[in-house]
Amino acid sequence: MRAGAGARATGRRWWLRLTAALRALPRPRTIRARLTAGLVVLLAVSCAAVGVAAVYELNGFLTGRLDQQLQDAGARFPASLEHGSAKPSDHDGDEHGDTRRQSTGTFGARLVGEDVTNAAVVPPGTSTAVRNVRLTARDEAVLAAVPANGRAHTVCLSALGDYRVLATPGKDGDVLITGLPTEPVDAAVHRLELVASLVFGVALVVAGVAGALWVRWSLRPLNRVAATATRVSELPLASGEVALPPRAPESDPRSEVGRVASAFNRMLGHVEDALTKRHASEERLRTFAADASHELRTPVASVRGHAELALLHPGPVPPKVTRALERIAAESARMGEMVDELLLLARLDAGRPLERLPVDLTHLVLDSVTDARAAGPGHRWVLELAEEPVTVTGDAHRLQQVLANLLANARVHTPVGTRVTVSLEEVGAEAVLKVHDDGPGVPEDVRPGVFERFTRADRRRADGAGSGAGLGLSIVAAVVEAHDGTVALESRPGATTFTVRLPAA
Repeated sequence: MRAGAGARATGRRWWLRLTAALRALPRPRTIRARLTAGLVVLLAVSCAAVGVAAVYELNGFLTGRLDQQLQDAGARFPASLEHGSAKPSDHDGDEHGDTRRQSTGTFGARLVGEDVTNAAVVPPGTSTAVRNVRLTARDEAVLAAVPANGRAHTVCLSALGDYRVLATPGKDGDVLITGLPTEPVDAAVHRLELVASLVFGVALVVAGVAGALWVRWSLRPLNRVAATATRVSELPLASGEVALPPRAPESDPRSEVGRVASAFNRMLGHVEDALTKRHASEERLRTFAADASHELRTPVASVRGHAELALLHPGPVPPKVTRALERIAAESARMGEMVDELLLLARLDAGRPLERLPVDLTHLVLDSVTDARAAGPGHRWVLELAEEPVTVTGDAHRLQQVLANLLANARVHTPVGTRVTVSLEEVGAEAVLKVHDDGPGVPEDVRPGVFERFTRADRRRADGAGSGAGLGLSIVAAVVEAHDGTVALESRPGATTFTVRLPAA
């Protein structure tokens, strides 16, 4: 039936509008946006279901009323049309028929076989005359196909539009068709669609705003937990003493947000305890390293002095004893350097301030490269300096140690003949120092911890030179960090570059 088809078409239109609106919405990312969007979507689906049901029921109700009017009208109007006159398609004049109690737009037709002999419609106004209707062959075929079973059917006539028609068998073997226009039903249904769309649209907007405010108010405790977590994530937790921010305020422990806040606060308590213990352990280790280094300086110097004094003995000394004394003196000197380096690292870890004076970094680079060239004559040393001197603020002695360690690292970890390029320039507000060599590179497994203490590369020179304690680059990193700078490594076979960046004076 056309009434059911119209209701299904209306439902499809509602569904297409809803899916198109949902696709046009941006995808929410936050929980607040998702909850609000879910609330609006559920309300939209509910409104769509209510609207479709209301339109379907109204369409069925009005169509039923229209069918009842057809049943009450019966076949009086088509039976009152003149019998045997010419077909309406041959003339368009007015005829007289029984228009009593007939609604405006009532359609009547008389069929003999499959031919329409009379067809007329009640025009608007109070006149008793009816207006003949010119029907096409298609219209006649549509009317002829209406079964005379006492039930109403919807047809579309080219001259009149959509009609609800009822076919009744006549006394002369003919078929009498009575019809009423469906335009009032369609108008009422369309008006309901428009009103429902406006009302539901306003309801969705109001519900969306109110839902967003409600969800935002409900998630305030979770937002405070997130703010506390953000502040904790911005703290430097790797080393040193850490002061955690105040705990997140706890809400109702029976709610999900309250349980999250409580668990988060307990976790912060455990983290704070662990950081406190870690800091205390670091302080004890730092104190021990500083005290041990300080106490070892005197006996190491004494051992070295006695070994050198024994080597100066004027009398004959067996070669084995001489060799042993030389080794004692060499190892004592090496141990003294290690003790000095450990003491320096302990002082830097303790945060002892360095000198803050203007330092001509260009002059330090020239002196350091000169010393490195004397220590490693087999390497090719290249200087690339800016035309103007580069000056930084810091401790000249410690910066000299940074340069010496970097150049020594390039010298002892690369074969003879390696080209080492030292460049210095001022880029913006930074002094950029680079030590580049075309040696074999730093092993990949060593690169992540190359600036950690006691880190040694497996790749050494064949003569065993440079077998240090692995503290040189860690001192470089500590001194550069104390000067508010950074040091980085880029290495691959044939190209290794250490880049030091310091604030320019």
